[in-house]
Amino acid sequence: MINITGQFKSGWIEVICGSMFSGKTEELIRRLRRAQIARQKVVVFKPKIDTRYDKSSIVSHNKQQIKSIIIENPNEILEHSIFAQVIGIDEAQFFNNDLIDIVQKLADSGKRVIIAGLDKDYRNKPFEPMPQLLAVAEYITKTLAICVRCGAPANYTQRITNSTKRVLVGATDKYEARCRHCYEAPNETKKTHTKKNNKEK
Repeated sequence: MINITGQFKSGWIEVICGSMFSGKTEELIRRLRRAQIARQKVVVFKPKIDTRYDKSSIVSHNKQQIKSIIIENPNEILEHSIFAQVIGIDEAQFFNNDLIDIVQKLADSGKRVIIAGLDKDYRNKPFEPMPQLLAVAEYITKTLAICVRCGAPANYTQRITNSTKRVLVGATDKYEARCRHCYEAPNETKKTHTKKNNKEK
C-alpha cells in the first residue's frame, strides 16, 4: 500500500474465501511460502477443531502443507505474532468474532495478515466472522471449485450427511462442491417439524 507521501507502508489484510474444495488453503500456503522465500518472518495459525489431515500443519485438499500453531481462541494470535511480519490464518470461520478486532490490530501495527475461510455455510448463509473480515480487508480473493454434478464453477458447499450442526468438520466424506443450479438447500424446517409432531403423538 502507498500512503499520501508516496512511500510504501506495510500492514494490510488479505482474505481468501469460497466454498469447500475451491483451493483456499492452497492459495494461502502459496502466499505464505512466497513470504518465506522473501525471508520474511511468517507465523501460521489453525483452529484446534480442525483435525483433518494433520494436527500440527494446515493442509490443502491436494496435500500441500505448512507448519502452524494450533489455537482455540483468536486472542492467542497476538501473543504468538509479536515478531512476525506475515501472519496466516486458516479456516477463519471456526473462530469467534474476536478475530475481527485482532486482525485489525495486527494490520494497524504494520503486519500483513492473510486469512482463508468459508464465506458461506452449508445452508448458503454468511459464515461469521468471514463477512466482517471481507468488509475490513484491503484485498479479497474469491475462489471457485468445480461442481461434482455438472462440472460448472461451484460456489456452494453441499452437505451430504444428515447432521444439522452448523460446524461439522469434514472433507469429501461430508461435503461436495456444487454450482448454483445443482445445489440443494437443506429442508431442515420440515425435518424438525416432523420430529416435533412424532414426539407429541
